[in-house]
Amino acid sequence: MEETIVKADKDLSTRFAAIRQHTEFICRPLKTEDYVVQPCADVSPPKWHLGHTTWFFETFILKPFLPDYKVYDSQYDFVFNSYYETVGARVIRTDRGNLSRPTVEDVFAYRKYIDEHMGRFLENGDFSLNLIETVDLGLNHEQQHQELLMTDIKYILGHNPLFPPYATEYVPNGLKSMASPFHQVVAGNYQIGFEGEGFSFDNEHGRHQVWLNDFKIATSLVSNREYLEFINSGGYQNFNYWHAEGWDWVRREHIGAPLYWHLIDGKWMNYDLGGLTEIIPENPVCHLSFYEATAFANWKGFRLPTEAEWEVASAAFDWGSRWEWTNSAYLPYPGFKKADGAIGEYNGKFMVSQMVLRGASQATPVGHSRSTYRNFFHPHLRWQFTGLRLILD
Repeated sequence: MEETIVKADKDLSTRFAAIRQHTEFICRPLKTEDYVVQPCADVSPPKWHLGHTTWFFETFILKPFLPDYKVYDSQYDFVFNSYYETVGARVIRTDRGNLSRPTVEDVFAYRKYIDEHMGRFLENGDFSLNLIETVDLGLNHEQQHQELLMTDIKYILGHNPLFPPYATEYVPNGLKSMASPFHQVVAGNYQIGFEGEGFSFDNEHGRHQVWLNDFKIATSLVSNREYLEFINSGGYQNFNYWHAEGWDWVRREHIGAPLYWHLIDGKWMNYDLGGLTEIIPENPVCHLSFYEATAFANWKGFRLPTEAEWEVASAAFDWGSRWEWTNSAYLPYPGFKKADGAIGEYNGKFMVSQMVLRGASQATPVGHSRSTYRNFFHPHLRWQFTGLRLILD
């Protein structure tokens, strides 16, 4: 079947340049040494993010579609492949911090080389719809890594014993209070899943009907003040609030507060991108695992929303300050099918042992959020900007 050829939107090359530049803007406050640190397996060095997002365009756009394209460095397939088995061998994730070479300078030169070739390529104008969709996927993939960059940078600097600020002018998001503390949703059939124009990931597709019982959802996120009450009441010492797996995690990892909280001279301090400061009680609590979010909800006598409840009610409250844990496992929607080839590895193969988060966070790039977006992480992870919202039945 012959592919449809269309003229690319003139905005595509402009958007490509803007998104690529924003990634480098995020890295501007960093020193050379900051680019290569990997404090834990879940964090990638900033240098690797810069290289991996560049490798995506070289691998999936330039190599197959630009005639006579010359690969920048044949070793970069091995260095900057993340998890694409179809593409070939790759550096083990835990070894990314061992890559002193290529240097930071080399990686920026790589980005410049790819950007120049992509710029000329996109100016040609006539592409198949599939190719345009792949470029769009690459841009949204880069925006995902911009958020990962922010969270990984915070983890790197937040685990430096000196607690250096990323940017001294950084101001964390505050909590917006709503006029009514809860929004009522009546029982009935509802539709969830992406529809309409614009980009969406394949795991959002397959709009379908769900039945929901009556519920009330909090119009504000749980605050630091509320979470401190949970800590002070002995919430981390009482197994009754925790899943068995979560309780094992608390004891094994000696967890007693959200990530980046430190009790210093009787005061709770919090490392944020502006440095180490005293906790602001009104701000939404951040950097919680699913285990902690569930335990807090149990302690409070509430529960977490399912992802369907969250999506149906999302127009009734402000969201976007924190990724919000839901009580839904990350599973395919009805009719979900993985695409052929490496692109099909993007989401589907991760639909096991992970929980869905909804919304966005202060680290999410502008224009990269929507109410149908399905983020997902393992339940013990909390280095992302994660918080919670409560449900009352």
